[in-house]
Amino acid sequence: MGAILLPEAAFGFLPRHSVVSSRKHHNHVSNSCLKSHPIIFRNTSSRKRKLLCTNNWLHKSRSVVFSSQDNHSETFSDADDGDGYLLEGSEALEADEDELVAARKALTDARARQEAIEKERDRLLEELAQSEAKQKEYVASLMHDKELAIAELQAVKSLFHQKLQETVEEKFTLESKLVLARQDAVELAVQVEKLAEVAIHQATAHILEDAQLRISAAETSAAQAVYQIEDQIRNTAESTISAVVEQSTIAIDKALIVAERAGDHATKSVAAFADATSPADEIAAIQSHNFELQSATRNLESQLLLARSEIDKLKLELEQAHAKAKASELRANDAEKALLEFQESMKEQNLQQQEEIRTLLEKLKKDAAEKRKAASEAFKLELESIKAAIEAAKETAHSKDEAYSRRCEALHRSLRASEAALEMWRRRAEMAESFLLNEKQFSEGDEDAIFVVNGGRIDLLTDDSLKLKLLSDGPRRELPEWMAQRIRTLRPKFPPRKVDASEALNSKFISLDLPKPDEVWSIATEKPKEGDTLIEHVIEKEIIEKKRKALEGALHRKTIQWQKTLEDTKLEPGTGTGHEIVLQGFNWESWRRQWYLELAPKAADLSQCGITAVWLPPPTESVAPQDKDTKILKKEGYMPSDLYNLNSAYGTEEELKYCIDEMHTQNLLALGDVVLNHRCAQKQSPNGVWNIFGGKLAWGPEAIVCDDPNFQGHGNPSSGDIFHAAPNIDHSQDFVRRDIKEWLNWLRNDIGFDGWRLDFVRGFSGTYVKEYIEASNPAFAIGEYWDSLAYEGGNLCYNQDAHRQRIINWINATDGTSSAFDVTTKGILHSALHNQYWRLIDPQGKPTGVVGWWPSRAVTFLENHDTGSTQGHWPFPRDKLTQGYAYILSHPGTPVIFYDHFYDFGLRDVITELIEARRRAGIHCRSSVKIYHANNEGYVARTGETLVMKIGHFDWNPSKENDLEGTWQKFVDKGSDYQLWLRQ
Repeated sequence: MGAILLPEAAFGFLPRHSVVSSRKHHNHVSNSCLKSHPIIFRNTSSRKRKLLCTNNWLHKSRSVVFSSQDNHSETFSDADDGDGYLLEGSEALEADEDELVAARKALTDARARQEAIEKERDRLLEELAQSEAKQKEYVASLMHDKELAIAELQAVKSLFHQKLQETVEEKFTLESKLVLARQDAVELAVQVEKLAEVAIHQATAHILEDAQLRISAAETSAAQAVYQIEDQIRNTAESTISAVVEQSTIAIDKALIVAERAGDHATKSVAAFADATSPADEIAAIQSHNFELQSATRNLESQLLLARSEIDKLKLELEQAHAKAKASELRANDAEKALLEFQESMKEQNLQQQEEIRTLLEKLKKDAAEKRKAASEAFKLELESIKAAIEAAKETAHSKDEAYSRRCEALHRSLRASEAALEMWRRRAEMAESFLLNEKQFSEGDEDAIFVVNGGRIDLLTDDSLKLKLLSDGPRRELPEWMAQRIRTLRPKFPPRKVDASEALNSKFISLDLPKPDEVWSIATEKPKEGDTLIEHVIEKEIIEKKRKALEGALHRKTIQWQKTLEDTKLEPGTGTGHEIVLQGFNWESWRRQWYLELAPKAADLSQCGITAVWLPPPTESVAPQDKDTKILKKEGYMPSDLYNLNSAYGTEEELKYCIDEMHTQNLLALGDVVLNHRCAQKQSPNGVWNIFGGKLAWGPEAIVCDDPNFQGHGNPSSGDIFHAAPNIDHSQDFVRRDIKEWLNWLRNDIGFDGWRLDFVRGFSGTYVKEYIEASNPAFAIGEYWDSLAYEGGNLCYNQDAHRQRIINWINATDGTSSAFDVTTKGILHSALHNQYWRLIDPQGKPTGVVGWWPSRAVTFLENHDTGSTQGHWPFPRDKLTQGYAYILSHPGTPVIFYDHFYDFGLRDVITELIEARRRAGIHCRSSVKIYHANNEGYVARTGETLVMKIGHFDWNPSKENDLEGTWQKFVDKGSDYQLWLRQ
């Protein structure tokens, strides 16, 4: 055994590596190294090799030892210096040179493979780097493509939104165009109605053309039917004939075949007979064939008969078709003749109508021209007379002004003279008083001296010589009698005449008690008195000025009247001035407080906000049921008993008068809520029925309608609906109508009411309302005709013409003397303001309520004490109140504002702003309305010529309408709720 210690580099081993790792990692590395770099050992001898390798590699230097021995196993192991690795075997073997050469070759091969592997590894690393770079590029390209896709998606999305917006705008424009087209259609219909004669002529021409077309169509259809019948007959005949021919040929062929067979059988039979054989079988066969031929011929004959019958039927049908065609031709000829006759008659009638229309037009033109001439002449004459009156009034006023100025100058002169005289007398009085106070007592020798008096007044002189002379010699002349009398009349309390000085000194008139300067009469500070010339002149001048202004106003109204239409100037009874804005001044709970005293202080605020009339609660003492919860009698006033007792739950009669006076002080109308349909009785009849009334109007059962099921009335049947809670009054009785008229006049004249709100007018005929209104002459009257609207499947129907027609029928029954609440408009607004604005326009382009058919008699409202307040029978949507008030305050009719909305809901400023817009635009109950848009997105309308309003969320302004000329300024802007524009 030999041992050879080979260096590590001699065998081309892998280089050493210092590895510090876990056992698991060492195992993995060793195994991978052995698998990746196998080492092949060649041996010439056929002996078994055993390779042993440890699982732990260390970083120290190692030696490789090979051992070889015949018939022994070779052992290879790693030996680490100092680590205790030993070679297994008894002794070291020596390696042959061949093995060394083989080992070297193996090592070189291993090195080459290792280099190839390293090159492959480098190539793979490069490819990996390239693939990673490509992957990064691909990821970058993917991100770029993603960004591009996102950008394109956003662009497509924005383009889609833009297209969607364009489509929405296009839809809106199309809808607006559709509405405009409808309006144009309505206008065209009006023009067609105006051109009736042309329309009739065109209609007749169209009728004739249509009749001719129908006749020609009938002729063509008849000809086509005849042709189809003939073609059908021809086809059926040909088919039947061909079928018969085919069947006959088949039968003949069969017969020939049978004959041939019979001939064959005959020959056979002859042959058999000749051969002395029995032919019975053949004869039987021939007979059977003969029977078959006969049956076939019979079938053919029957089919021929059927075909002939069908041909006959078809011939009959053809004849009938010919007859029908001839009849249709005759009818067509008759129709043509009738059409020709009708055309001639219509032409004659058209000519006659045209001639009549021409004559009528000429007459109308002549009459209109004559009326215009007469009116213009009358107007000129009246204008001249008015001008002459104005000139005369001006001349008289000028002359009186001159007289007044002259009188004023004279008065001023007399005033200056009186002031000068007063000043002189004041100086003299001061001098006299100083003289009397400062004089000495007379001596004894002077006692007999005589004082000289001048009319009872001492003439005060500054010179003593003159004074003594006058005192001694007396006056220079005596006063005339007329002067003395005048002095006595002017100053009756002058002191008496003094004879001597002692008498003058002892007299009580020695000291002169003159008035103070401030107490002296002055014309500048004296108050005017009746009877003074100056005051009378001033009053006369004021009267002349009033007359002049009245004449100028009459002239102005006369000129305006020729410019306005009849509808603008005509004011009918029961509608007021046309500019009323009513406030319902109470709610269902107002009776719980002293309401008259609470409402009266609000009159100034209501007038300042633009309200013109206040609807007060029922004034009469009321009998009302008890509240189930609070056990309190509810006295809202709608169950009256004693009509003349006005001490109700709202306040006393004096408080009511005070409230009405406050309304009148602020120029507000006071409307009384009167209940005329029913009245509560105060006594029971012997039958125990409450049908005897008390108070001043002590009626009995004869005042109750006989068809009232609860109160056994003895009157006539009711003229309306029955109110079941109280006795229904029979207004056909003369004494009932007389008493009601006296009561209404008492409320009008003594209490101070200006108009009426009539409760439950469905209970009696409107003719009685007319009589009551004409008797009481109210400034304004409203009827409560509350009826149900039309619904279908729980939804409000679009067409509410029947509902508003019933209200208008009641107004017609009153002969237009009363207006009525527009319940139709209220009901439609409930649904329309929820993006269903198309409900606000009818097929004629007008508003859909009573305001669209008779606006001057329509009283629009949103809520009252029944629909809202604490009752809430039919409350208006609270979030749509501002839109509702924007609608009724910007449209014709008479709007009513509910007290709760104005003061309790915080809408005072909003409503005041809308009232101001209505006032500035000059909207009244007869203003015209033109609707531009009414769809799901909003509503636009022009009222009169100076106001345009919009409700809804779509974008619109007056500049987008071609029909709206002029400059429009936005007055109210509430965004998507509503907007108002006024013409500048």
